[in-house]
Amino acid sequence: MSTPTGRISSRVAAITPSATLAVDAKAKALKAQGAPVIGFGAGEPDFATPDYIVEAAIVACSDPVNHHYTAAAGLPELRQAIADKTLRDSGVSVDPSQVIVTNGGKHAVYSSILTVVDDGDELLLPAPYWTTYPEPVGLAGGRVVQVTAGDDTGFRVTVDQLEAARTERTKAMIFVSPSNPTGAVYPRAEIEAIGRWALEHGIIVITDEIYEHLTYGGAEHHSILAVVPELAEQCIILNGVAKTYAMTGWRVGWMIAPPDITKAAASLQSHMTSNVNNVAQRAALAAVSGDLSAVERMRGTFDERRKLIHARMNEIDGVDCLEPEGAFYVYPNLTGLLDRPLAGRRASSTVELADIVLEEANVAFVPGEAFGTPGYARFSFAMDTDDMLEGVERIRALVEAG
Repeated sequence: MSTPTGRISSRVAAITPSATLAVDAKAKALKAQGAPVIGFGAGEPDFATPDYIVEAAIVACSDPVNHHYTAAAGLPELRQAIADKTLRDSGVSVDPSQVIVTNGGKHAVYSSILTVVDDGDELLLPAPYWTTYPEPVGLAGGRVVQVTAGDDTGFRVTVDQLEAARTERTKAMIFVSPSNPTGAVYPRAEIEAIGRWALEHGIIVITDEIYEHLTYGGAEHHSILAVVPELAEQCIILNGVAKTYAMTGWRVGWMIAPPDITKAAASLQSHMTSNVNNVAQRAALAAVSGDLSAVERMRGTFDERRKLIHARMNEIDGVDCLEPEGAFYVYPNLTGLLDRPLAGRRASSTVELADIVLEEANVAFVPGEAFGTPGYARFSFAMDTDDMLEGVERIRALVEAG
């Protein structure tokens, strides 16, 4: 049966499938066939959600109040708790009415961008970037302007770079620290410089703070709105429970915005999804109202793995890997592995390299093309330590064998 011409809208047809989920799916498919695949693709903690959060959800299941529709923008008590948590953790004071609870962090990204980006608007996107950020810009009719930072600057863009990319159509920018995929953390002074530049030019800052509690060594997270409070009328904060509390599958995120943006985004959500699952919201309430002891334990484990994978990556001939300061990824430069023999094959791109490594060494990683920077790759260290080291060793052995 033939497919009708023009059946899929041009904007939806232009969406690129999530590369991180695609790599994870391919690795799982090979595993299901019996291959001993080690996957570095998934961006989620490899820990169980803390017991007290699960218990809150179990209790919520039995309460009939959670069996019905609730306010589209979120449970009032959860919105209050998120406002309290934002003051506690970020030093930013917001009214609960500025908070919208979303179906995970991705929903918050989409809602914020669809709410502020119009046809022809430009959004500055520092690269390497998380794969989802560009897609809603295209759906909104806007245009992504990529601003690339290399490993020579620690994957951090400068004000000079942003200013060179700015035009009269620039309406918004994405700002992320700690970063997915690089693990880069911006120092306070650089955050202030970027915030004051955005303030001067009336640019809306969409800041994703989902990895706020995952920093290492001397690196510290600073919310751009805490550093430059004058940005309050042109800043949207995105966050969620996924990374801090190992709750990726619960699908609870949020956006915090100026009142007019919040009102418009809430209207959009009322037609798009209505309320987030009530049981998940009750679990999130327990999470954000509790202490941070669970994430401290996870962070200690991540820190140990971070040091190990960084050292082992740099032992591979042709690999140059910066030490990440946040999140749970390393983002090595793999250009030294291109156009050289690997199991009798040669890769001309990191996409081809990823295929060769998966097929020849049963190791899956996400190539840098997915993050706007070919030649690099993202490896998650949110995984079993022995598997992590075995995966890196397989790559080293493949490279050495030529």
